[in-house]
Amino acid sequence: MHIAPDLQLPSLPEVTLRALDACHQDESYRKISEIVSADTALVARILALANSALYGPSTPIRSVDQALLRLGTRRFHTLVLTAALRQLLFELGGDEWQQLRDFWRHSLTTALTARALATLTRYPEPDEAFMLGMLHNIGELIAIKTPATDTKQHYLDHQSDIAAELVASWGLGPMAADAMRYQQALPSELRDAGHLVKLISLATRLALSDAAGIAAAGTVFGLNEELTREINRRIGHEVSGMAASLGIPLDEDYCGESASRQLKQTILRQAMANQAINLADLTGETEDILAETVNSLTLVTGLPALCFGHSGDNLVLLSGTIGDIPELAVIAKPGGSVLTEAFISGLPVSLGERSPTVLDRQLLSLLHTPSLLAVPVNSGGNCPGVFALGTDNDHLPTTLELADIFTRQLSSVLANRTPTETGNEGLDQEIARDRLRKQVHEVSNPLTIIRQYIYQLRGRLEDAGVQQELDVIRDELDRAGNLLLQMSHTDLRQSDDDGVELNAELESLARILEDSLFSADNRSLKLSLCSEPTRVTSDATRIRQVVINLVRNAAESLPEAGGMVAIKTSSPVWQNHRTWVELEISDSGRGIPDEVRDTLFSPVKTTKGEGHSGLGLSIVKQLVDDMEGIIACRTGQEGTTFRILLPAASHKKNETD
Repeated sequence: MHIAPDLQLPSLPEVTLRALDACHQDESYRKISEIVSADTALVARILALANSALYGPSTPIRSVDQALLRLGTRRFHTLVLTAALRQLLFELGGDEWQQLRDFWRHSLTTALTARALATLTRYPEPDEAFMLGMLHNIGELIAIKTPATDTKQHYLDHQSDIAAELVASWGLGPMAADAMRYQQALPSELRDAGHLVKLISLATRLALSDAAGIAAAGTVFGLNEELTREINRRIGHEVSGMAASLGIPLDEDYCGESASRQLKQTILRQAMANQAINLADLTGETEDILAETVNSLTLVTGLPALCFGHSGDNLVLLSGTIGDIPELAVIAKPGGSVLTEAFISGLPVSLGERSPTVLDRQLLSLLHTPSLLAVPVNSGGNCPGVFALGTDNDHLPTTLELADIFTRQLSSVLANRTPTETGNEGLDQEIARDRLRKQVHEVSNPLTIIRQYIYQLRGRLEDAGVQQELDVIRDELDRAGNLLLQMSHTDLRQSDDDGVELNAELESLARILEDSLFSADNRSLKLSLCSEPTRVTSDATRIRQVVINLVRNAAESLPEAGGMVAIKTSSPVWQNHRTWVELEISDSGRGIPDEVRDTLFSPVKTTKGEGHSGLGLSIVKQLVDDMEGIIACRTGQEGTTFRILLPAASHKKNETD
């Protein structure tokens, strides 16, 4: 049975709602990717579009992150909205809601397990493993929305072949298709199979959390039972956390009707706001557009409104829906009123129970209402104007939601006007400016992600997911650097031709690590960098991951009373007839426990809080080996020091002395 590659499949309404909200709130690229990646239907839609003929013979997309980059922000937002509209067409009953919830939990568990196994076994594309884990049982999702019993059973009986057919049609390659096709192969048949095939097959078994899966881990990858159970425990905790954040109950009966109604209301409100904006004249200067759209805002909310534009140092009253508009200009500085506070903060501000200022009273008099809500228009990092809505506070949440949706869509209109609509600049100059603006926006996304993750990490250093989140920081730093290189038309392949300056990388990482791991007054990070060149024959990605792993472990080993972690470099160092650059990372902690030292660089059960252990050091050893380096450790009651020798870069490519 042939399956169309562009599938129309149901999602849990809670996931679609969260994805819509993330797009509406302009949340970080990484946050949106996390939400979308956790839904098989959305992943399928994204892959079908990103790998379609619309984009020509491009390199096949092998992860959701890559797909989002290819689609771009606006097209992706449209895709999510379209997917949300399609959700309204699915009419599911009680059993089907339960099946959909159980399908979501199993597919997400499989995907997270596949990614963890990929990292542990050094598969080069863990995000690809995650994505295939989300898709491995897509036949079950097709069956849920299929009314005919015979056809439904066919989909359930041929899930592996269906997934393989779809993955192949999306251009993900023969290895990905084989991973789908042979996912149910016996563990004894997988010993010499391809790496990706083994990852997906084992992940599907471990997702069931039974003894057979534990035994298969030993057969397929030689993983011991203790480590395998720890992986299962951590993944289960992560799935439960994501379900809780989305409001999806896992341990009780599930029905998505309430969330579906909320989704329908959200879509209708966004459609209302979009339609109302399109009724206005959206050409000309920004202040003309703001003045025009005040009528549309009143149409959406049913409330009287005033529009203030930012001109010089003032907020000037441009228009309103109250009859004659008086001349009114106020200084665009903090003055206590809801209008100026909304402008300065960039956030909606309600009068509520606060004591009104004179300006507040003036606006209330113009609007003839008992209360007031000020909503800023944020566009491209600036605030070109503020809307003042007359309210009664009885329906404030609904009013605030509608006004927020309206102003965000208006902001998008202002940010994406074509050069001919502005009329002030030459065509070539405006096109160049628009291109640069889009590139800078793409750069700002990963930088924003970095800031958000640093903030989150401050209070979560004991969380089992810290290692993964630190990897996110590493990946986003790389992406930011690549985008900057693209802006300057530099060939990315030349970025590491002459090696990496270790001291420069350490200085950059130190700023991030100080904020995330050493924010407490009793903890400090000391940098002692040599004055000689420290260029090494490696790439920045591996160095960053090694340093982050070791510094994190060192910080965790410090006692509650505090302590210090030191990073030191020395260059040049001669050993074994080669020239090296030395990196030392030491701490004043309690030292590594005896039971950990014997298997220091092997994957073992974590003893977080007692020293350097867990999967992190095995990854560090693998990375140092990949860089043709040497790593050693000394530890005792005075603390622990890791010494790493990295091959020094030279025009002679490290020829022997």
